[in-house]
Amino acid sequence: MSLLEVSDLRVGFDTEAGLLQAVDGVNFSLDAGQTLGIVGESGCGKSVTSLTLLGLTRDEGTEISGRVSFEGRDLVAADEEELRAIRGSEMAMIFQDPLTSLHPYYKIGWQIVEGIVAHGELSPDEAKQRAIDYLGLVGIPDPSRRFDEYPHEFSGGMRQRAMIAMALVNEPKVLIADEPTTALDVTIQAQILRLLERLQEEMKMAVIMITHDLGVVAEVSDSIMVMYAGRVVEQGTVDEIFYDPRHPYTWGLLGSLARADRARSQRLSQIEGQPPSLVSMPEGCSFRPRCPYAFDKCTRLPGLEARGDEGAHPDRCWLDPERKRELRVIGADDQIGLREMAK
Repeated sequence: MSLLEVSDLRVGFDTEAGLLQAVDGVNFSLDAGQTLGIVGESGCGKSVTSLTLLGLTRDEGTEISGRVSFEGRDLVAADEEELRAIRGSEMAMIFQDPLTSLHPYYKIGWQIVEGIVAHGELSPDEAKQRAIDYLGLVGIPDPSRRFDEYPHEFSGGMRQRAMIAMALVNEPKVLIADEPTTALDVTIQAQILRLLERLQEEMKMAVIMITHDLGVVAEVSDSIMVMYAGRVVEQGTVDEIFYDPRHPYTWGLLGSLARADRARSQRLSQIEGQPPSLVSMPEGCSFRPRCPYAFDKCTRLPGLEARGDEGAHPDRCWLDPERKRELRVIGADDQIGLREMAK
C-alpha cells in the first residue's frame, strides 16, 4: 500500500450558477520519498485537489466524494478532530503566497512555535529552540534574532523559507508545496528548490509539487499529473511526459516553454482560447473547443487510459497513437534535451 492513495476524488462547489465541478475524478498514489508534480493552467483544480487532501475545502456548499487514503486512513470520511491531528503534523502544506499566509501582527517565531505546541509535547522553551533550529535549517541567517521579527521585516525569499520551516517543523510524512517559487526571482527559485530537495532526502518525505512551471517539475519530480478543467488529462513519469507527450494540451504546455536554444526573435507558441466554465462544461472532451485536432469522436468523454503500444502511459485523448506521433508539435529532434532545457 502506498503512503497516500487518492481514488476518484471529486470536489464541487454550489454556486448561484449551479454546481462548479472543480475536481472531477482524480486518481494518484505516492510513496515515501517520491515527488509528484501537478501542472496546469490557473483554475484547473491543482490547488483545490491539494486543499481537499487536508480537509480545507469542507463547507456546507461543498460536495466531496471519493477516497483519500493516508496510511490506510480515509481522510474524506475523517472528522475534523482527526484532520486537525494530521494537518500540520503528518501532512503539511507550503501555501502559495507567504505574505498573506503569515499573520502580519505576529512575529515569525511565534507563528512557528504555535504549530509545534499544537501537535507536540514540548515545553515553550523547547518549542522556541526547535523553531530557531528550523529557521537555521532552511537557511535564514542569524535565526535567533530573526525569530523575533515580523513578516514585513523579511524579504520575499526569506518569507518563503519561513513558510517552509513552519511546514517542516513537525517533520511531516507528506509535504504539499503549492507554487512555492511564485513571484521569486530565478536565483531564489533555484535556492528554494535545492532546499526542498535536500530536506526531502534527509526526512524521506513524499512531496506534491503544484505549479504551472514545467521547468520546476522537470527538475524535482519523479512523476507528473497534467490537469485541465478539473480532470487529469495525462499522467506519467517525467521522461514520459517530456519525451513522449500524448495529449494535445500537454503539447501546448511544452510548446509554450521558454528555451535557451531558440532564437530570441522566435515567438513562444500559445494555446488558443480560454479554459471552459466549470459550471457548464463542453460535451465530451473538455479541451475540445481549444484543440486544433478535435474530430467527431471528441464529443464523447475519453477515459484516462494507456492507448497504443505496450507500456504507454495514460492520457485522455481519442486520437490514435500513431496519429499523435504525426501531429505532435514537439518533433523528435526538438525533444532531445527538452527536460534539461526546462530546468
